[in-house]
Amino acid sequence: MQEKTKYSLNSKAVAEATEIWLTKRGVTKEAIAELVYFLQKDYFPQLTQEECIVNVEAVLSKREVQNAVLTGIQLDMLAEEGKLLPPLQEMIQHDEGLYGCDEILALSIVNVYGSIGFTNFGYVDKLKPGILVKLNSKADGEIHTFLDDIVGAIAASAASRIAHRKQAEREASGDVPLR
Repeated sequence: MQEKTKYSLNSKAVAEATEIWLTKRGVTKEAIAELVYFLQKDYFPQLTQEECIVNVEAVLSKREVQNAVLTGIQLDMLAEEGKLLPPLQEMIQHDEGLYGCDEILALSIVNVYGSIGFTNFGYVDKLKPGILVKLNSKADGEIHTFLDDIVGAIAASAASRIAHRKQAEREASGDVPLR
């Protein structure tokens, strides 16, 4: 009889795989941080790129986020290889407008950071600034049906994290009157 081994996955391995696959798909923390800066610069003029990167890293450290990244990238890659069954293959390959599972997966990331994350995600998803232009172009033959929304969600979450932390800083310093 074959001995049954207990399932165990090292969280560090999941985090490393997330970073590796984002890089392989052409997404850097700096590119995501540029989206974060785009979302928050008007509210926090002193915001720096470094602060945006720190918040992107904090979002990427969450296991729920890593799971969404790895799942979305794998689905995109399977679609590139033509390995999905129809009609799912065609829906993901062509980023079908009525196929909303890519946004749903992205919203699982945004949900970690509250309602401001939803509005940030909707805004960045509609405008598609920065790296989102490249991910949506389809010019390189790569499919990023899930990844474009995931990157937007990571940026929206990091922007939300900044907003929450800046509010807490203002309250702690007494800059926000108590009612």
